Amino acid sequence: MRWIIRPGWLGNLAAFGAGALTTLSLAPFDYWIFALLSVGLFHTGLRSLTPKQAALRGWFYGFGLFGAGTSWIYISIHDFGAASPLLAGVLTLLFVAAMGLFLALPAWIWARWLRCSHRPLVDALAFAALWVAQDLFRSWFLTGFPWLYTGYSQLDGPLSGLAPLGGVWLISFCVALTAVLLANIPGILIRRKGGLLRALLLLIVPWIIGPLLKGYAWTEAKGDPLQVAAMQGNVQQSVKWNPQQLETQLRLYQNMTLESEPADLIIWPETALPIIKDRATNYLDMMGRFANSREAALLTGIPVRQPNSEGEMRYYNGITVTGTGQGTYLKQQLVPFGEYVPLQDLLRGLIGFFDLPMSDFARGPADQPLLEAHNYKIAPYICYEVVYPELAARSAAHSDLLLTISNDAWFGHSIGPIQHLQMARMRALESGRWMIRVTNNGITALIDPFGQITQQIPAFQEAILYGEVVPMQGLTPYLRARVWPLLILCLPLLILGWRAHMRERSTGIGWSQRFN
Repeated sequence: MRWIIRPGWLGNLAAFGAGALTTLSLAPFDYWIFALLSVGLFHTGLRSLTPKQAALRGWFYGFGLFGAGTSWIYISIHDFGAASPLLAGVLTLLFVAAMGLFLALPAWIWARWLRCSHRPLVDALAFAALWVAQDLFRSWFLTGFPWLYTGYSQLDGPLSGLAPLGGVWLISFCVALTAVLLANIPGILIRRKGGLLRALLLLIVPWIIGPLLKGYAWTEAKGDPLQVAAMQGNVQQSVKWNPQQLETQLRLYQNMTLESEPADLIIWPETALPIIKDRATNYLDMMGRFANSREAALLTGIPVRQPNSEGEMRYYNGITVTGTGQGTYLKQQLVPFGEYVPLQDLLRGLIGFFDLPMSDFARGPADQPLLEAHNYKIAPYICYEVVYPELAARSAAHSDLLLTISNDAWFGHSIGPIQHLQMARMRALESGRWMIRVTNNGITALIDPFGQITQQIPAFQEAILYGEVVPMQGLTPYLRARVWPLLILCLPLLILGWRAHMRERSTGIGWSQRFN
């Protein structure tokens, strides 16, 4: 305990290991207890540090978190970005180092403004509020990177029933609160002023409510089940944008569809058609006629070229519907370097990674109508968009079904696609709606309103997934209010922590110094 809470390399290395532990709590490992251990060790390590020392320790924690949890970044840069192993390694380390700053900032804020060791209950509540604030900031700043949230550790754990109440944010809050309360038990026992009972209540209540609400149906069926045929073409990323392979890919999805069993919804993955939509009119009309003959709607990922609000012609990553449906959706949240290049005037041409095919997409507008099929509204998410809880909730609240299409070939044979699937499952649970997930190379799956996979097909295989989904109606509490109630709760908790911190500074030593 002494070397964990004191400044120095041993404590920093412990923080690095604590951050890496979070990965074990998420897919594909799913040992959710490690999320509690990770946050508890992190908080303990900040107890007696100066703000500068805390910032360094927070950076080490973040470096371990993203170094272990996003190691697949190397695969994207090396295997598909034409970067040498050395350059890919350096760029990956730079990315991880930059992401570590997202944990360095709250650690500094904590040590400078919020730490209140003489009031361990307030300390725990304020830390949990700051933890959620960090998650929210990371989902927004510079377009956001909402990956590796601790709340995802509970998707198959006891707290999953809280997701329809407050989303992954509420679960993250409860995990952080539980971890810090457990870490603060010695201080609570030292003070002996009734704090133990209050601490036990705060500890127990989420872990009672969560299991009680697990499986509770916040929404209900709106119509009869729809049959789904989801096409997984398994096209190699190395040939996807090769013009000489265009006809092969068009025939692939055409033949898979013509030979498939009848279905209400025929769905192809992200950029299944590697050709601009206005150049594929005849092909789409042909497939639309086939879909109409089966009374089916065909939804496919395809690049779209159209003018923006200023009249400038731009390219978009999109989804379009033909057959017994209508609508075109343009992706709003783009992947840096994969779909657009920040500072492209400086970076274009330096290495192949900054000149990936289709890396000049524009961002779609925020107020787009939902897709329609069989008179039902479908909320669409393309690849990376499904990891944004608030973006997903905004459209899910007006939908009957959820759909995410992706091309996870960028992840290679890594844990990335499994993490991606876990986040899609959370979106289904938060909204109480069926989620259809269709990918180029896996994992293609159907997810029920409780976040459970009902059917899936193996990754890295050409296959068709058949199953059924049910349009749903009604709103979960999270879809009604989104993250705002939790934010309204967190603000006074942060103020309470700040006031307790200022009083502690004026009155002397808190209980955590007893460990020194």
